[in-house]
Amino acid sequence: MSNIQLIIEERPSDIGNFLVGRLLPFREKRLVGPFCFIDHMGPVTLNENENFDIPPHPHIGLSTLTFLFEGAVMHRDGLGTEVEIKPGQVNWMTAGKGIAHSERTPDYLRGTVKNMHGLQIWVALPKHLEQMEPEFFHADGKDIPAWEQDDVNFKLIAGGAFGRKSPIPVYSPLYFIEIKNKGQKTLTIDEDLFGESGLYILEGGIENDGNTFGPKNFLVAKDSKLCEFTMLPNSTVYIFGGEAFPEERFIYWNFVASSRELIEEAKQKWLNQEFPQVPGETDFVPLPPQSKNVK
Repeated sequence: MSNIQLIIEERPSDIGNFLVGRLLPFREKRLVGPFCFIDHMGPVTLNENENFDIPPHPHIGLSTLTFLFEGAVMHRDGLGTEVEIKPGQVNWMTAGKGIAHSERTPDYLRGTVKNMHGLQIWVALPKHLEQMEPEFFHADGKDIPAWEQDDVNFKLIAGGAFGRKSPIPVYSPLYFIEIKNKGQKTLTIDEDLFGESGLYILEGGIENDGNTFGPKNFLVAKDSKLCEFTMLPNSTVYIFGGEAFPEERFIYWNFVASSRELIEEAKQKWLNQEFPQVPGETDFVPLPPQSKNVK
């Protein structure tokens, strides 16, 4: 019997001047563990006149995680942070009660041909921490746990699994794992996972219960303790998961909260421009039309 509960295919979504493939949220599955938003950016080549430019925009109630395969992004936020993220590194920004940030092509790459490819992820905060003070953490690639086992390469980007722990300061039990192989390999990793779990195929494919799945598919498991699959040659997959929250989460635009009241407060705060400003930035992303419902 298959352990796949739901198959989610990437859906195109416009985030301004950039088209991404959206995995979460999905109408039949809003969150997987604490993961409430996953976008696959690219791969795309930007010409000399094109740049990745997301002006200052707000967040509450979540942590954002940026993980690049290609390209570079300059992150600036209301804490005064200014950090360039490159492939293999991790940017982890915890919004808590509220933060604004921008994401742009670094100045030295403007006017050049450049590639962009990566994942942008939101992780909802537990209820007792969703109003915490904002924080920012950057990790170099060398600091991310990586190992080889049975000719398969693993990387623990965030959270804890396989008896290892990532340096990313997560706030609930979770895991974000990269797995790469060269030759075909069957993996049984059920004892290392917990809570809810989903597997995203970036390259190659997997076989499960006689079915083959290719890139751009996100497979949500019925039970993380029954996680066995065969990776086809030269595949790259990512596993997201962790303990689900007991309370519902509401999502409006860039806001995530356990109550509609917190979202309404954040909307008014952004309309009044009461979030700490991002140094060096003068423009911002306006609040979407009020007709957009809280879900």
